[in-house]
Amino acid sequence: MTADGYVVWFTGLPGSGKTTIAKVVQTALAKGGRKVELLDGDEVRTWLSPNEGFSREDRERHLKRVADVCQLLARNGIVVLASFVSPYRSTREYARKTIGTFVEVYVKCSLETCRLRDPKGLYRKASEGKIGNMTGMQDPYEEPPAPEVVVETESQTPEESARVVLARLAALGHLR
Repeated sequence: MTADGYVVWFTGLPGSGKTTIAKVVQTALAKGGRKVELLDGDEVRTWLSPNEGFSREDRERHLKRVADVCQLLARNGIVVLASFVSPYRSTREYARKTIGTFVEVYVKCSLETCRLRDPKGLYRKASEGKIGNMTGMQDPYEEPPAPEVVVETESQTPEESARVVLARLAALGHLR
């Protein structure tokens, strides 16, 4: 394994399986002796950007802060698994440029399947008008044009998706 840190950025619709897959990858990397930090979108927002809302501007400002934190951790030899909806291409490009060693993982899943899963009830609340700016409904999700990895969570288990991610990390020289 390389001694350098890097960032694996999981992006996709809410409910697509980003954090679930990231946790499997985290376990595998930790077993391999790597220092790994998982930054989950819901948890990080509470301490990094508690006053930000969900407008495009608020999301961009929050994700730029996340990219800066990721860059600090990675430059200190930590593998960062960043699990964020991160709906806008421009914000993900900012993260890529800021961080340096950046592996984008598109967790691909149809809106219909994400709405059926709805682990946090967000789609239901958005349908009822209780929340606005819901990604995939009132707010767009811009698919990555050229991610390093694509996992399809409608046809893969989290473990299968994690194996795809780990294989790509190995192919990129991040693992032995």
